[in-house]
Amino acid sequence: MDYDEEAAEARRRAEPAFQIEIDDWGNQHKSAAIEAMYQEHQPQLSRFLRRRTNSQDVGDLVQECFQRLAASGADIVSRIEKPGAYLARAARNLLIERAHVDRRRFASAHHEYDDTEHPGSDPHAALEARDMMRRVEDRLERLKPKTRDIFLMHRFEGMSYAEIAAATGMSEKGVEKQIAKAMTAILRVKGPRS
Repeated sequence: MDYDEEAAEARRRAEPAFQIEIDDWGNQHKSAAIEAMYQEHQPQLSRFLRRRTNSQDVGDLVQECFQRLAASGADIVSRIEKPGAYLARAARNLLIERAHVDRRRFASAHHEYDDTEHPGSDPHAALEARDMMRRVEDRLERLKPKTRDIFLMHRFEGMSYAEIAAATGMSEKGVEKQIAKAMTAILRVKGPRS
């Protein structure tokens, strides 16, 4: 072995087994630039976020800002002239996005209370309804039996005027008058109490 071969062999043994490919140089430069930005701007970014959100979320938000920066291309990272301003803008955008997500989540989970959905929950209204039913029943009991029967056949059995007339032997006009009397008596119940 002559001198040149020994030198070449020594160089091969001294070289590391892992070598960075030429394509990875850009990524190595990018990660070094991001690491330098992190070391320099993380404290200011943390203070910026601490003033605008819960302190428990600050670490996650800082990390997400730098993850987004790392996800961008190497040429973008190398062209950033003012990294502090860039990161502050990224943090502001991240806070806006989270506010929109929270607003949508709140809107989808929010259920407005509507009184018509819960009619039994108001004891005063239930008491009034029971009182009104009692007064209507009393008024129906005071009607003449023929008028009451005709009204009940029409309203509760669903019979037409012609069917009631055939069943009672009255004319349709007479049935109509009996139902009108019953309705007038019931409508008086809704007015002043008697």
